[in-house]
Amino acid sequence: MPLLREGQSSGGSHVSVEIDVTPWAQELRERHEHLTSRLGGGSSTPCPITIGMVEHLTRNVDPQEYDPHHVSIGPYHRTKHPRLAREDEKLLCFHAVRSAATRDDVTEEVLLKEVWLLEDRARSCYADPIQMETKEFVHMLLLDACYVLARFTDIVGDDEGTTVAVANGQVEGECHTSSAALASAPAVPTAGGDDSDSLQDVKVVRDVLYLAENQIPFFVVAKVHELITGGSGTCAVGTFLGYVGDLLKKQQYSMATPEVTALSDSDVGNLLHLLHMHLKPTGDGDGPKTIGGGQRVGRWRSATDYHYAGVRFKSRPVGADAAQCILDVKLDSGGGTLLVPRLTLDARTLGLLRNLMGMEQRNPAKGGMHGKDVEFLWRRGIIVHSLGNHAEVADYFTNLCKGIVFKLDDPSRNYLLATCEALEKRSRSHPRRWMAWLRRKYFSNPWLTTGLAVAAVVLFCTVVQAVYSFLSYKQGANQKH
Repeated sequence: MPLLREGQSSGGSHVSVEIDVTPWAQELRERHEHLTSRLGGGSSTPCPITIGMVEHLTRNVDPQEYDPHHVSIGPYHRTKHPRLAREDEKLLCFHAVRSAATRDDVTEEVLLKEVWLLEDRARSCYADPIQMETKEFVHMLLLDACYVLARFTDIVGDDEGTTVAVANGQVEGECHTSSAALASAPAVPTAGGDDSDSLQDVKVVRDVLYLAENQIPFFVVAKVHELITGGSGTCAVGTFLGYVGDLLKKQQYSMATPEVTALSDSDVGNLLHLLHMHLKPTGDGDGPKTIGGGQRVGRWRSATDYHYAGVRFKSRPVGADAAQCILDVKLDSGGGTLLVPRLTLDARTLGLLRNLMGMEQRNPAKGGMHGKDVEFLWRRGIIVHSLGNHAEVADYFTNLCKGIVFKLDDPSRNYLLATCEALEKRSRSHPRRWMAWLRRKYFSNPWLTTGLAVAAVVLFCTVVQAVYSFLSYKQGANQKH
């Protein structure tokens, strides 16, 4: 609707300016509709996990932990690191996946059309607007989906082609799944290993599975998997569960629980989210919200401080009959022993933890330490690491939570709140701290303990002898009278 507004010309005289604000209003409506769609309030199905760049304060600690080193998946690092797009390799994987289709009518046109229908929903899964044209965005989603299917599932048989060879950055040969090689490869290179194919596989695992920013929505992968398999057999998430479960089990991070094995495609946001769902503690996390006097719990104390309060630390292996994952921290019924799952640390482990925490910051509903503490936990067999020294590990843990914000006293965000409260209550008990001090100072050395026991026996005998002497003297005095 045109509007008139009074204004002044350059000569100082008053003039009327006519302007039509209808296009402005239409732009506001379109922006609101786009925002509503992104937030899941539109007609499209809400995205289970939002994919976004890790917050600056967290990312700034070590940006390399969030950047891909071998292959980019999704839009964020595609233009940032063009050489990591791996277009030729992805095209070969696309051809291998399409050739494995159970129906002849699954052509390039069919695959592109079905992914194109998911474009708006896929864009809404990213925290930031994606500056890519429809054609480029759809091509990227389809090729990336085929790449992860070819690399991590058995959707492409071993007879479909030869292994991709990479020489001087150029792809040679045909693409076929290397999931068997990936499944047998460790998550970090073995000491002294020099197999370039295994090292490349390790990089692929890190980039595709571990990085929060290097992801595409899982429903795109599921749609391509459905088209190729004809919707028969195992669902898409089922084809990844075996590999992801074996990987986490080999690293002693987690044992697959019944809840994980019963997942459907709609439950999974992306591949990092699938890893995150394996790391679910079995404890219920319920407990009192405050400690004595209504005082709320603050940050955790150091491990050595709890040790000084008489808390014992015991390593708890991850296995079928023990802890289900590395988060299964338990306090025994007496409250004196903390059972902590054994954590094997290497350079990849801490990067994975950082990316998992970055994903949790974007999806809160889903989801300081000292060097002497590391040495203490290392001696107890709880932390096993191959880094330079204990102080280096302590630095990693100190920086792990930089830029991370969550409510310590919210039981829905802190599943160990009840455990923290119980330990805090024990730490504030002066009698317990005093008894723990006695045990450390006088009962840690067996010779000193033996000497104290002998001294106690001698003291007891001396007291008994004095009592008997006194009684004898008193009895003799009474007889004289």
